[in-house]
Amino acid sequence: MHGLRIFSHALLLAGSSALALAAQSDAALAAKGLQIQPNSLVVSASTYDRTQGAIANLAVGTTVLAKSATATTTASADNSYVNTWNNAAVDGSYGVTSAITLLDVNAGSGAIRHTIAVPTSQVVTSFPSKSELGLHITTDATGMHVVFVGYGKAGVGALDVSNSDAVPGQDPTNPVTVAFGNTYAFPRTIVSMDTMGNFTYTPTIAYGGNNGRSALLGSNGLYYAVGNSNNGNASTFGAGNGTNPDVTETTGLEVVNPINGASAFVTPPAGNSAEVNPGLQYTFNGKQDKAGKDTNYRGITEYNGALYFTKGSGSNGMDTVYTVPSLPTVANAGATAISVVPGFPTDSAKATGGNYTPFAVFFANDTTMYVTDEGSGNTTDTTTHAGLQKWSLVGGVWQFDYVLTNGLIGTVDHNLNGPDGQYPDVTTVGLRNLTGHVHGNGMVTLWATTSTSSTSGDQGADPNKVVRINDVLAATTITKQVAKETFKTVLGPKYGTVYRGVAYAQ
Repeated sequence: MHGLRIFSHALLLAGSSALALAAQSDAALAAKGLQIQPNSLVVSASTYDRTQGAIANLAVGTTVLAKSATATTTASADNSYVNTWNNAAVDGSYGVTSAITLLDVNAGSGAIRHTIAVPTSQVVTSFPSKSELGLHITTDATGMHVVFVGYGKAGVGALDVSNSDAVPGQDPTNPVTVAFGNTYAFPRTIVSMDTMGNFTYTPTIAYGGNNGRSALLGSNGLYYAVGNSNNGNASTFGAGNGTNPDVTETTGLEVVNPINGASAFVTPPAGNSAEVNPGLQYTFNGKQDKAGKDTNYRGITEYNGALYFTKGSGSNGMDTVYTVPSLPTVANAGATAISVVPGFPTDSAKATGGNYTPFAVFFANDTTMYVTDEGSGNTTDTTTHAGLQKWSLVGGVWQFDYVLTNGLIGTVDHNLNGPDGQYPDVTTVGLRNLTGHVHGNGMVTLWATTSTSSTSGDQGADPNKVVRINDVLAATTITKQVAKETFKTVLGPKYGTVYRGVAYAQ
């Protein structure tokens, strides 16, 4: 592993040292100046702010939206947290940027130890973009690093950034480009924070027209990111160039060379990243999928030197768990093969209609894998797959054991009141990002963020939760003990706030 240890949803975590450190008081650990302390659950969160940027001055007939003919003549000028998402009915690209907060949560008690504000002058998130801000923690010779993806230089309160170009003029067919002009572009930026709260930034040209979801620092010192692209009508590969490539060439699984020590924004270097197996496309009933959409990946992890990542949204390609057996470089990314993990679905998303919507992966050991399912697909998905799935490796093929749902699926949160009014009731329908910790007593604790359903204008803006469950590691069937396992809420729901990523710090 080249001297590196991966600690988010990718590795078996030895419990002894973490439990010993947990005995120390939080005050004693804080005195050392640590922003991220041992035995922490790190959570990425964001809170809606209508007082800054373009959203503060949203007005009918004045504010341009990407899908409206000229301006918000048919949209709501109400920028409140409760009602602003109704603009998604007019503007399919509608979103509002917001600040990113990292929470250092005591993994035992659930108490928030520390809150870290990510500099908004450097990077923000798109508040209603539910698949963003996946977290990973890596430890190397220089210490611990928390890694995620955001938008560089967009600021708080900007509109439609999650569907903007990554570099100016990247896609003239993108409705956001048409509405705001070809200079309305924001690099999808990989952020790393050390335990003392120092940030470094690596802007990329990837994921134009959509969003970067998650990134990790690999055991070879390179970043690996997943996301989606192509908000316009781009339909051919190779239409771009080395400096400003077509959006269909900068998506899916990306390998990125870090910009070491970049504590402030820098221009994305040409040739700093490459897509693994670019041009991957499937056909269904003789019709080829839209370019760039078959690699609409979401969760990613590294385990034993291999990468594992998921696709669980969109009607293109295959919704399943993928892998590459070794870590590619920028130079060989294009020639690196992507394959479906043995035992996972290999059918077309169009054919199944969304019966499987995987999001994130955690390996408890070499033969035990947990996979979250968002529960946003068809009836088969919502009744059979949604929740936390457990898989076991048998004879080189992964077999589905069971899905954990007690205290999770169908839970309804009422009376979500705030200064802007009352948010609609929110129902938990599945899980998104995931992390875990294996204990020495044969149990594993898993934490995840919830996916939701509501009558709001954009369910990605729903107040959601961070939840926890303990599972018997050796169990492969629903025993009496497993049947009693129940999800407990760690954080949320909180009016105006969303929780995105989770990672365990050893």
